[in-house]
Amino acid sequence: MSATLINTEIKPFKAEAFHNGEFVTVSSEDLKGKWAIVFFYPADFTFVCPTELGDLADYYSQLKDMGVEVYSVSTDTHFTHKAWHDTSETIGKIDFPMIGDPTGAITRNFGVMIEEAGLAERGTFVIDPEGKIQIIEINAGGVGRDAGELVRKVKAAQYVAAHPGEVCPAKWKEGEATLAPSLDLVGKI
Repeated sequence: MSATLINTEIKPFKAEAFHNGEFVTVSSEDLKGKWAIVFFYPADFTFVCPTELGDLADYYSQLKDMGVEVYSVSTDTHFTHKAWHDTSETIGKIDFPMIGDPTGAITRNFGVMIEEAGLAERGTFVIDPEGKIQIIEINAGGVGRDAGELVRKVKAAQYVAAHPGEVCPAKWKEGEATLAPSLDLVGKI
């Protein structure tokens, strides 16, 4: 279902978030004009979620240097995010906005709501400066994500956006050769 969201513009939203010790309002407009990662996770005070968010926090300064803002989202409230941030050493190192989505509106907009549980799937969305979704990754609840691999994917998406006519092959890393699709390459890779 979510694969159909590739190259579509994100739907409008407005929500409260916990960010840098304060409650702030975040909207879909805040995501435009720069690269963004929207990182859905099932719930605060759980097991796999803090390992993923801690891993993402470790890469946050690198992502910021790449012009990328990160937004984590769960169906918890922004108040719960603050409590978790204040009581968990791992979550305490998070500097990116933690969006509360207690109504599930944002989670449904991105197609990652587990309706029977009222929780989000482990969904990652990379959004370009025009507000269009370029990468989607959805993992089963028991499978944590790798922020290092996410950074690699964002670099590839940024490269392709900046270099029309070129594509990044599997396992591409910054500085490596890309491909220019053409008739000459057909059957030769």
